[in-house]
Formats: sequence, structure tokens, C-alpha cells
Amino acid sequence: MKSFSVIIKKKINKFNKSISVPGDKSCSIRFFFISSLAYGVSCARGINSNSQDVLTTIKIFKQLGVKILKKKGIYYVYSNGLDSYKTKNSLKFDCQNSGTVSRLLPSVLLNYKQKFFLDGDFTLRRRDMKRVIEPLEKFGMSFYPSKKNTLPLTVQGTEFSIGGNTFVQNLSSAQQKTLLIFASILSPGLSTIIAKKSRTHTELMLSHFKAGIKVIKKKNFDVIKVKGQKDFRGTEVNIGGDISSAIFLIALTILSKNSKIRIKNVNLNPSRTAILFILQKMNAQISIKNKRIKSNEIIGDICAESSSNLKSIICPKSLNSNLIDDFVILFLIAGKSKGISYFSELKELRQKESDRLSISSRILNQIGIKTKIIKDSIKIWGNPNLSCKNKTYKISCHYDHRIAMMSIIMGLVSLGGKFKISDGHSIATSFPSFLAIIKSLGGKYEIK
Repeated sequence: MKSFSVIIKKKINKFNKSISVPGDKSCSIRFFFISSLAYGVSCARGINSNSQDVLTTIKIFKQLGVKILKKKGIYYVYSNGLDSYKTKNSLKFDCQNSGTVSRLLPSVLLNYKQKFFLDGDFTLRRRDMKRVIEPLEKFGMSFYPSKKNTLPLTVQGTEFSIGGNTFVQNLSSAQQKTLLIFASILSPGLSTIIAKKSRTHTELMLSHFKAGIKVIKKKNFDVIKVKGQKDFRGTEVNIGGDISSAIFLIALTILSKNSKIRIKNVNLNPSRTAILFILQKMNAQISIKNKRIKSNEIIGDICAESSSNLKSIICPKSLNSNLIDDFVILFLIAGKSKGISYFSELKELRQKESDRLSISSRILNQIGIKTKIIKDSIKIWGNPNLSCKNKTYKISCHYDHRIAMMSIIMGLVSLGGKFKISDGHSIATSFPSFLAIIKSLGGKYEIK
């Protein structure tokens, strides 16, 4: 996609709208992985079909011979079950900007002896693959060059996968947990994963598919038992809206005057909704309506309205994995609240598309919000009355979609000033309709 900047010269006016956001990106990607392992036909409604990461996922599974069709907005996946990909030696996979795809893909190639070449764009090449390599080597996979922990990499499966083991997860990572589950599904025996708390979409979707998985929930971790090499059939899946996209529009609403929004049919998985709890603690006016269950996930409508009395927060570090995609916009909200907010142990935030901790801090400093980073923690001195009048700001987003969306919201809720925000094209990674929705709410911007 051709790069562009977004220019904002005017604060958004009041609005009162009911909208929808695209389907959850994590669930959309996982649907294609899981349905490619299931025997028969699977179908899904609500796929985030314009997200670049989701399109990359579809392209890669088509490379592996999986038949994928789209009819009237519904995706159909036809598969012959476990280990049924059509492969050849030296097949090359371009994961583009998707950390999820690059980290999950090797796990489903476990039982293929050929060598596969895995690569991505320059931002993906900076991201850690050690969390993929170390656990999958225990299943019998090989990675070349040895001791290299970033893309590009050559991946090779094995004829004799090693299953029936116990894996203790030291990292609170849903991606690592998922690749352990997929590799366990494809290897013999009963495997046990002692998993730190993180997103639960994989376990819930596999249970919906009636795959051989059992989850025992403990206070600080989950015990996941997986029956290896057990066939399961395709099924129908309904995917709710992405809360990590919705939160940017919630932020726009609570930071604007005299505004209301209702975001319909959002996935409210408890491993993703800590952001709503935190914002309510900060006095944000947020409520949930029309809650129900679809395809093992909680779905509902999020209602938000202008919140003029926002207060600071000391964010519990126990919620960090739940908030990982939301910290960037949460930092902006903290900067517009009364008091000093504090967030700690954010090392994982430096492992995303960019160093989101440092870059968010720098952007807040640009508009006059004081911050202080100590190691992997940040203090933010809120300033709800900050004026940006008669100033021009050039915001560098470092090709990071969430940094770009946060910066656009910042420009739309700031009093006065002109904002030139780089890398607007990166938003297509997760939320391609973001700018169109902003326009429908009355937000004014220019594309350059």
C-alpha cells in the first residue's frame, strides 16, 4: 500500500452515533489456522476481511493448498484435516507485518520434513522469534541459521514429532500458548501446557470445534491438556467486533464534548476487556448492553459518552497481558486525565511493531504532557486543560498502526493546533475502515 500522512487541523464536533467495527483480528486469524486443521467444511461470519494481517493469513493457507472461498461475506474453508497441506521444498511465506502469523505458522508445519522459508517486512524482522524457536525445537522442529532469533528464518519439520510432554510457559504470551497448542494437536500423546494468563481465543475456538482440548483454570495460570493427533470436524463460527479497534473510538468519545457512541456486537472476551474496567476506574462513562454468547465468545454492545472528570490510574501489572494492545491509547487518556498515572513492567510493549513505550512517551511530550520512563515503567502527568492552539506538530508513527490511530485521536480531541501524522497507511494492518468511521462521526482530516 502507498504510504500517506494524515493532517488534522480541527477538533471534532459533538456526535451521537451507533456503529460497528470489523471482526476481531485475533479470532479471524485463528479461524483460518484451526479450520485448516479440521476435517470437512468450516465457515465464518464476521471475518475482518480487509485487515492486511488477515489477508496475509488467507494467502499463506492458499499457498499450502487449502481451499478458501468467500460468498456473500461468509468465508468457507475446505480441509482434509490434520497434516493435509500440499507442500513442496523451499516454499516461501511472506508474513508481511503480522507477528501472529509468523509465530503461529511454524507450529502447523511440524510434521512436514521439507524446508520452508519464513520472512516479513522490515518491522517484522525486528521482532523476537526465540519464543517460537525454543518450544518448537522440543517438538522436533529445526530452525536455520542456528542461534538466530529474528526473521528471515528457514523452518523444517520432522517425520517423528515429539509429543506427550509438559510445557511450562514462562512468558505471558497468547501467541506462544497457541503455537504450543497447535504443535500438541499435531504430535502424538497427551501434552500438558502450564500457561500464564493471556488471551483465550484459541482454547475457546478449539472447544467450539470440539477438538481434543481441556482447560483447567487456576488463579494465576491455566492447565491445558491436548490430545494429539485427534481429528476434529469443521464447523460454523461467528466472530464479534474487535475491542482493540473499538477502544480508539471509545477514547475519541470520552475525550470529546457532548458526544455518545454505541459500538455494536463487540467481542467481550474477559481476557481482552480489562481496558473497560480500567477506564471505568478512571471515571469514564462506559456501559455494556445486549450481552450474549456466540461461538463460545461473549458478544455485546459497548456504550460510551463524554467524560469530563477523568482521573489518573495506578494500573495493576497483573492486567498487562490483557491490556497489551490498549496501552498506547490508554497512555493518551491518562495524559488527558487529572493526576499522575503509573504503568509498570511493560517490557512486552517494546516487542510490538515498534517500541510503543518510548514512542508513546515521546509523542505525549511533543504536545506538552510530561512523562517519565524508568526501565519498563512510565509515569504520566495528566493535563486535561492542555491547549495546542497555534502550534504545528509532526508526529512520526514508526509504521505502527496503533501509534498512528492514537495520534489521529489525539489530534481530533486537542484544542487547536495542526497535526501532521505519518504512516497512515499502516492502519490497514488491523483497522482499514478506521478513517472512514472517523469521517462518519464528523472528524475532519486530509490525506497527503
